[in-house]
Amino acid sequence: MNGLKIDTIINRDALYALRELPEESVHCCVTSPPYYALRDYGLDMQIGREDTPEQYIERLTGVFRELRRVLRSDGTLWLNIADTYCGTGNKGSFADPKNPKGRNGQAVSIARQAAGCKQKDLIGIPWLLAFALRADGWYLRSDIIWQKDNPMPESVKDRPTRCYEHIFLLTKSKKYFYDAAAIAEPLAPSTAARYRTGRSAGQKYAAEVPGQGKVQGLNRARSGGYYDEALMPTMRNRRDVWLINTVPYKGGHFAAFPPKLAETCIKAGCPKGGVVLDPFFGSGTTGAAARQLDRHYIGIEINAEYCALARARIGGTDK
Repeated sequence: MNGLKIDTIINRDALYALRELPEESVHCCVTSPPYYALRDYGLDMQIGREDTPEQYIERLTGVFRELRRVLRSDGTLWLNIADTYCGTGNKGSFADPKNPKGRNGQAVSIARQAAGCKQKDLIGIPWLLAFALRADGWYLRSDIIWQKDNPMPESVKDRPTRCYEHIFLLTKSKKYFYDAAAIAEPLAPSTAARYRTGRSAGQKYAAEVPGQGKVQGLNRARSGGYYDEALMPTMRNRRDVWLINTVPYKGGHFAAFPPKLAETCIKAGCPKGGVVLDPFFGSGTTGAAARQLDRHYIGIEINAEYCALARARIGGTDK
């Protein structure tokens, strides 16, 4: 594919690896960069340990600017990102005797220098990043809520437990590849019932709703069923809240997202035979999903141990 080496894992910093890829060469990107101030992998050039959220956003914007060059003009970017609380882990001079270096062995959080934020404020990382990418030239097309019925438990008692993350759909152009039918969901029984019944001319939705333009076909006045049973639609367009539970991963990676999440993005955003890129490859979930769906993949990962995990999981060549 135009000299592009596919089904490969590149062990390099994302920005520098992307600079070596040809322009307009990949169809889709599905990725989840390291979240801000969550973990310390002990690597030079790692993203997520910057002194301030602004520095973190600036670095990611630079990576995705280079990705936009590599992406085809009809390509899509599916970006999974979660938020961070200001001051989390900052207990002054107190150190938890059970976890003196922070939970799971990571360093105590550095999220203490967020402009305009007080300790315990939610920083707003997802939207800071989304707005920065939009300002940098990306089209911000959708904010998908990834809801989990089995979220990580939290011991907090002064706010609800977090059970969702954001997936932003961003595109390089106004028109782009999007296969709505590939991820359509079953029509709700209540909607099917409305199709089968008549609608009186006197009901309020028979006229235009102020500010919304023409009347929906489903709400037009009719004396009988709107559709012949044989023509009854059975599917509807996928909505922007996706209920996908996390799944166990036995390898030494603590932030692997579920295969179904990657599969859904790839089905909608990449044609069969196309190339899916993940510049933060981790344990290779995006690559595994791409191969399962008859797509090719390119994985970029700075951590050599994670490259080995991904290689053992899905194969692929090294670079």
